[in-house]
Amino acid sequence: MILSDPVLTVLLCAAAYLAGSVLFAPPVCRLWKLPDPRAQGSGNPGATNVYRTGGWPPALMTLALDAAKGWLPVWLAHAAGLSVMVQAVVALCAVTGHMIPVFYRFKGGKGVATALGAGLALAPVTTLLMAAIWMLVIWRWRISALASLVAIISGPLISALIEPETLPLFGLLAILIVVRHRNNLIRLAQGREAGL
Repeated sequence: MILSDPVLTVLLCAAAYLAGSVLFAPPVCRLWKLPDPRAQGSGNPGATNVYRTGGWPPALMTLALDAAKGWLPVWLAHAAGLSVMVQAVVALCAVTGHMIPVFYRFKGGKGVATALGAGLALAPVTTLLMAAIWMLVIWRWRISALASLVAIISGPLISALIEPETLPLFGLLAILIVVRHRNNLIRLAQGREAGL
């Protein structure tokens, strides 16, 4: 049976949210015999906090898995021939799942890696330029939160110039991720934000 576009959209949005709700940092840390990242450092279940407790290998594994759960639902929506707007909504569902995961009492991470994966599926040029900005900021200041904030805030501007049909997605992602970094913003203003 061929599903109609509205039914397929709802199914993909639900699948994206559920995929996003799977936090990979805790099982990766268990695999590497590391402490639960939610009880260490910043308490954030993301690649940066995993790096602080276990180094690059588990951090990169966490990054790849968190990005993959954003990339796959958007790629499926694209493969199904759904519009860019629908793909953007699917991307937002995946990122929202990571931020407020149903499997972890709605206490999740900040969504940067999941947004990276979703962005690579929907707007690869914009996303790769944002990743380059992230790497430049990390190289200069060694502060992950600062790099994430600068990169995500640059997203709407870059997408408006290069892939304008994705501007609403990057605008909403910027708002969501900046809000999730509100405590980091306070620490950055006070000069207390931890580096790598």
